[in-house]
Amino acid sequence: MKLYFLPGACSIGIHALLAEIGKPFEIKKAARSGTPEFEAYARVNAKGKVPALLRDDGSLLTEFPVIALYLARVNPERGLIPTDIEGEIRVLEMTEYLVSTVHMQGYTRVRRPDKFTPNEADHAAVKAQGLEIFQAGLDRAERQINGKDWLFEEMTIADFALFYLEHWTVVNGIGSLGPHCQAHHDRLWSKVAIRRAIESETLS
Repeated sequence: MKLYFLPGACSIGIHALLAEIGKPFEIKKAARSGTPEFEAYARVNAKGKVPALLRDDGSLLTEFPVIALYLARVNPERGLIPTDIEGEIRVLEMTEYLVSTVHMQGYTRVRRPDKFTPNEADHAAVKAQGLEIFQAGLDRAERQINGKDWLFEEMTIADFALFYLEHWTVVNGIGSLGPHCQAHHDRLWSKVAIRRAIESETLS
């Protein structure tokens, strides 16, 4: 398998998940829109974004929740997705919320207000709304962890969606982590394989 990533992007969540699973994989730096390399990447992934996972059969998977679910399903021994329907849908529900709402509607507004309005005079209001959404998501995760090690009773793919959001807060200073989320982030970051994987992105 080959993971297409951008350093520091949401793909760090999938990179960390692959490192936790521990099976061999490659990484390949993608390209950002507007760069000379982007056209070549768009031929691999027409959506032009990350993460993207090239499987051994040559097929490509995109979208964070889909890639995470696939990796959990093909590595059932790791127990990263519950086997009962109620447990599974709750993990998927949280994963989708973290990616589609907290990241895409919250964090993206803070970092890229131009995506939501062409009027620069409105950027401050867009950023403020984004920070409110982003912080509300972190606070929801804080309440759900509530003294546990993970969002649910065991580590799941949802923890890796939360991890990349927490890491953005730690690195970029956007939003604030409560003590449970800070411990959650540190618990994953302290895993040598995960830390080395994320640090390797800047060396790739």
